[in-house]
Amino acid sequence: YDNAMAENFFSILKTECIYRHKPKTLQEANELIDRYIYFYNHERIQTKTGVAPLSLRHSA
Repeated sequence: YDNAMAENFFSILKTECIYRHKPKTLQEANELIDRYIYFYNHERIQTKTGVAPLSLRHSA
């Protein structure tokens, strides 16, 4: 249960990024994951809060 947030993130990463785009090389996978992490933190609206994570952090 200590890893719940990390496990949830990696589940979403695999579902929305890796399984959808299927990178062919390690470099392609690294670039894809980097872009997804930026998207997840800056743009992706979280269903629980209704805003992106960094927007929520900066508003506090």
